[in-house]
Amino acid sequence: MSLTGTPFLYTLIALSVVAVALPLLAWSRLRGPRVLRAAARVLMLMFAQGTAVALVFVVVNNSNGLYDTWEDLLGTGTHVQQAADLGVDGTGGIALDRLPKVAQKFTQAEGPGMRAAGGVRVTDVQGRVSGVNAEVYVWLPPQYNEPAYAHRTFPVVELLPGYPGSAKSWYGTLHVHEQLAPLMRAGKVAPFILVAPRTTLLPGVDTGCANVPGTVNADTWLSIDVPKMVKDNFRVQSAPKGWAVAGYSSGGHCAAKLAVAHPDRYRAAVSLSGYSDPMVERNSLAAQDPELRRANNPYLLLGKAAVPPPVALYLSGQPHDGYEAALALRREAKAPTAVHVVYIPSSAGGHTMALWRPQVVPAFRWLTTQLDQHAVGGVGGGGKGKGATPHAPSNDGSKHAALASGSASRATAERKR
Repeated sequence: MSLTGTPFLYTLIALSVVAVALPLLAWSRLRGPRVLRAAARVLMLMFAQGTAVALVFVVVNNSNGLYDTWEDLLGTGTHVQQAADLGVDGTGGIALDRLPKVAQKFTQAEGPGMRAAGGVRVTDVQGRVSGVNAEVYVWLPPQYNEPAYAHRTFPVVELLPGYPGSAKSWYGTLHVHEQLAPLMRAGKVAPFILVAPRTTLLPGVDTGCANVPGTVNADTWLSIDVPKMVKDNFRVQSAPKGWAVAGYSSGGHCAAKLAVAHPDRYRAAVSLSGYSDPMVERNSLAAQDPELRRANNPYLLLGKAAVPPPVALYLSGQPHDGYEAALALRREAKAPTAVHVVYIPSSAGGHTMALWRPQVVPAFRWLTTQLDQHAVGGVGGGGKGKGATPHAPSNDGSKHAALASGSASRATAERKR
């Protein structure tokens, strides 16, 4: 039974009802020696406590997209088949353009939000360069299957969760496709193909986006194997022009790192409450070695770049949760690197999905402009995507969604610099 499946949730609900009803009906009706009656009552209480804790955990897990499978939860699964030393560029000297195309078999993804807005499909990908075998979730924009766009290529955004985190979380919890589909139909956001690959590749550790010979090639999985699969199976724009990567928390850290490290593969990145130093995540594989730590720090990568990478970064954060790191990146950046910082006040909430969900639309409006995409109205409307959501003059009276999306005043942020 799937950890995140509806049957398991309903089973726990039913067991919780039984756990409450059982002592109410049987407490005073127990017969036998006093010791046995006491033991039976203790077992009933433990059953009630256990089912309650399990139900709360499952609800929280499903709401936040923390663990996707029992293997993820128990730390027993691995998706790394091999981890050869692939060199600085992560290709191992393989001529990527000569790799034969592989037609993937896609099925309807299951879970919360997976059937909304046209449905999310899933496939198992064998990473021919990275040695990673894992699932990838893909959502196609409304225009993709329209006859008028049969010969059109589409931009792509890779979506990365935090740690622990499920590849489904952008769809099931942040509702990215449900939020963007109406805007794509109306021509207010470009029709992006949304791709969410698995990022939990080894048990009990945040592999992030690091290549560690002999352990994992997470960078190559995300920046080479996953894009190759997408290019083989869908009508997509060429890299880097039509490609971006977005993430929240540790996924935001990876998004910024991948774009800065591989400007030949990505044009832009969105980091929501991300950070630069891998040490921020105590379970980060990249934080365990000083050299790896430096090699996976986008701030240091920008500083030592012989030529500033032609990428654009959208960085949002709260005080002591991503904002200071974003400002540091902006100070370090030199043209043509562009860094857009969005201040999120502490009053918008903490490091949760509720904070990041309202930031989806402003971030994708920004991506529409930065990737030089013309939003199209092929399904019920026209128009072109405009710039990022303008800031309101004040935080006073702002609702949580407005605050979390960065549409509140930045005056407070300026005072904190």
